[in-house]
Amino acid sequence: MKSSFRTSLYRILLLVGATAILLLLLPKADHQSYSFEQGQPWKYPLLTADFDMPIMRDSASATRMRDSIDQNFIPFVKRDNGAAKGAVERFRTGMQGKVSPTELNILSSLLTEVYADGILPADVYAKVRKMKTPHVRVASTAPDGGNIVVNSDAEKMLSPAKAYEYVDSAWAARVGAKRGELPAGVARALNICLQPDVTVDSVADNKFRSQEYLNVTGALGVIKKGQRIVDRGEIVTAQIYTNLVTYQEMLEKQNDGTQTHTYYYMGQALYILLFFSAMYLFLALYRDRFFKSLRKMSFLMVFITLFTVFAIIMFEFVPNGLYLVPFAAVPVIVLVFFDSRTAIISLIVTVMLSALVATYQFQFIVMELLAGLFATYSIRQLSKRSQLLRTALVSFGSYVVSYFALLLLTDGDLSDFSWRILAYMGINAVILSFAYVLIFLIEKCFGFTSTVTLVELSDINNPVLRRLAEEAPGTFQHSMQVSSLAAEAARAIGANATLVRTGALYHDIGKLESPIFFTENQHGINPHTGLNPETSAQKIISHVPAGVAIASKAKLPSVIKDFIREHHGRSLARYFYNTAVNEANGAPVDPAKFRYPGPDPQSKETAILMMADSVEAASRSLKDYSPQAIDALVDKIVDQQVADGRFREAPISFRDVETVKDTFKKRLATIYHSRIAYPEIKGQGTRDKGQD
Repeated sequence: MKSSFRTSLYRILLLVGATAILLLLLPKADHQSYSFEQGQPWKYPLLTADFDMPIMRDSASATRMRDSIDQNFIPFVKRDNGAAKGAVERFRTGMQGKVSPTELNILSSLLTEVYADGILPADVYAKVRKMKTPHVRVASTAPDGGNIVVNSDAEKMLSPAKAYEYVDSAWAARVGAKRGELPAGVARALNICLQPDVTVDSVADNKFRSQEYLNVTGALGVIKKGQRIVDRGEIVTAQIYTNLVTYQEMLEKQNDGTQTHTYYYMGQALYILLFFSAMYLFLALYRDRFFKSLRKMSFLMVFITLFTVFAIIMFEFVPNGLYLVPFAAVPVIVLVFFDSRTAIISLIVTVMLSALVATYQFQFIVMELLAGLFATYSIRQLSKRSQLLRTALVSFGSYVVSYFALLLLTDGDLSDFSWRILAYMGINAVILSFAYVLIFLIEKCFGFTSTVTLVELSDINNPVLRRLAEEAPGTFQHSMQVSSLAAEAARAIGANATLVRTGALYHDIGKLESPIFFTENQHGINPHTGLNPETSAQKIISHVPAGVAIASKAKLPSVIKDFIREHHGRSLARYFYNTAVNEANGAPVDPAKFRYPGPDPQSKETAILMMADSVEAASRSLKDYSPQAIDALVDKIVDQQVADGRFREAPISFRDVETVKDTFKKRLATIYHSRIAYPEIKGQGTRDKGQD
């Protein structure tokens, strides 16, 4: 009871945890997410305003207007009236005694002259000189608190560099020297003293510049509630693009209420829970063995959740990133470890959850479901890596055909065909062809065994099987026969034939410890002679734990170990038990000493192996291989196993058992069919002998 409660609690925690992770990562948007590009047609239905919204100037026009304002804006300046006096005094003090009094007076007067006209910063000077009529503005405060703006002529204003050139030129003219012949000390002093006394009034400049920017940032008009913003097929111009951005920004602000967010998150949570619950219900009703396995449920939930998370991340950070996500890999990978129906339900759940972030939801769902379904049908059972390449090609073909079909369905033509989308689909198919890497990682993380691994293990060149063939050839031949017999029966009832075939090859590897104690490996010498029945039974029974030990050492998958443990179940070593009972002369015999450790078969596949193993071994002792004798042998052995309760823990029906029995009978009748006796030519027997 406690175990059942813990299992149920674990499933609930898986469900809640997966839902919480997806809710945390889903984009935080309480409205339809639109994807649009300037210059491209609008793909969605008619969009109307949900509220009155301003028509803002498009970014290109706004940028041009700002550039024009900046280019033609007359700078506001302020003047430092004490700068000239201070500069002249610093110059005279620095040059005292270094030049003649006459030269000092000339240079001082020239400094006073250029400061009287005004010295501008170099960048302001360059801008002013580009004007047709160079001028600057000076702002002051009127007695009533208003602003007074006065234009000031800047024709004679200079930059520090131009002021230096003027002083140099004027000094050379007065003293009869050449330009550029100022003494080094004088030149240095002039460069230090010639600093702007007319600087930008940043307060006034920013204030009046912002007022002119209002013409750019102000609304051109209003789109009334219910009025059209853009219609399907309309080209998204620069102005429409700006209107759409404004609409989305205002929509986000209006939906910023806590209650609205709560309702939206509740809707997302219910949506996710519904699809996960649908998968839970399917597994509980139709795949009970998967539903009861915590490991398999953990894999399904983790795999689907991580795949959806990957899709969300691709949507958020890669343009058209959803087309790069190989959704067809979901059913392919699940099919490898489960079955086709579980693979399809996993595909549906993954696609529907990922559709929460898809821009074109209908197209996305149709394309991904079709690609996944065709991929599933193309592979059925993965036994070779090369099959993934074929599946990738089938998936790509499905994408291409469905893409063209949806274009024709929605637009009526192929005018919106995009080679880029087609390239994304090709990349998607290439990623799918490498799904084997993911299958390998899943095997290591969850302890699953893929069909590819089973096929590799069934190679008789595997070290364990090669050793079995060399050291216990009789057991090896027996295992080969059982493998063929069990695989055919598994196909007949829809069980995993590849798993049965591989498990049967390894089920008796424990006999490698003492091959001579088993009949198929004996050649005239029977080591059981002289041993009591109990000892002989223990020798026989020991091949089960010995086989598990060999399998562990060889790092065989746990599913193969299950075949080793369960192929005898909890049955008796009947031959030696009966011998012990006969020799006891009525004394009690403990059957526990003659019983295999088990457990009894837990799956259809191990149940099939138990039947095949017993039937194949018993068939070797038949003296009459007529169909009647074979039928009687099969019925006797299998019916006895059923009567002993060997299959009570395996999910196998009476109908399956009857189908398995019929398969065994047909297969054994083919193996042991009667051969036609070739007639001899009458009268030639003696002559033939003489000729030999």
